[in-house]
Amino acid sequence: MTTPTDLPTMQETTYDVDGKKIFVAETGDGPPVVMLHGGGPGASGVSNYTRNIAELAERYRVIVPDMPGYGRSSKGVDSADPVGYLSRHIRGLLDELGLDKVHLVGNSYGGACALRLALDTPQRVDRMLLMGPAGIGTSRTVPTRGARSLLGYYTGEGPSRQKLETFIRDYLVFNAAAVPESAIEDRYQASIDPEVIASPPTRLPSGRGALRALLKMDFTRDPRLSRLPVPTLVLWGAEDKVNRPSGARMLADRIPNCDLYMAANTGHWVQFEQADLFNRLCSDFLAGHR
Repeated sequence: MTTPTDLPTMQETTYDVDGKKIFVAETGDGPPVVMLHGGGPGASGVSNYTRNIAELAERYRVIVPDMPGYGRSSKGVDSADPVGYLSRHIRGLLDELGLDKVHLVGNSYGGACALRLALDTPQRVDRMLLMGPAGIGTSRTVPTRGARSLLGYYTGEGPSRQKLETFIRDYLVFNAAAVPESAIEDRYQASIDPEVIASPPTRLPSGRGALRALLKMDFTRDPRLSRLPVPTLVLWGAEDKVNRPSGARMLADRIPNCDLYMAANTGHWVQFEQADLFNRLCSDFLAGHR
């Protein structure tokens, strides 16, 4: 299995996109693949895909941004339409990179961003792989305990290492022992950046604004889903406690050209817990093999 120490040397660049700085790490050569990370506290691009970058870079140009609000990118996200805001900036990043069309890989919040970008501008997406994407039925049912843990990280008594460890070990993965202490510490330190605390990227508006924001990110209400021409592969952990695995079947039923793989004994972080499986499926699917 690939480990964080197997990461190749990556070129690091910061781009100006609509007044925001977006940090990007990239490596490899071949068809471009943009990998979008999840939205948990302290998340960033490279840390989200430490077990995947090296293997995918053998066949692809792997482009890993920190989405707005995270990592080394500018902080602050439009809470009224966070997924739309993220997708617009990632599309702007593609313009800055001079890329007309790319493969998209998105985990959780990054999966929602990828899906929104594909719905808004399908001509910019070649193939798309989604792992437990957010935005599936968000306005139709109460959030899972994992989602509440994520959304509540900056509320109440505020962020703490214990809250973050609980989110990661109890909700993010199936096998808590698989996550090293160093990964939790790194994410905790990133999560308490003063700029992030001042403007958490997953903060929803107050009052009725929260419902309006959830409605905008609920893809089950978007009629364009049934017309999406982009070939799609959905990977979902059968034991996902953040985004309900039932969302996988819904996407497979709605998207015309969509394959589905459910990973047993796997939580929300498929690319981490099942890295070898993910790397093989991802590499083959993006190459057009099933």
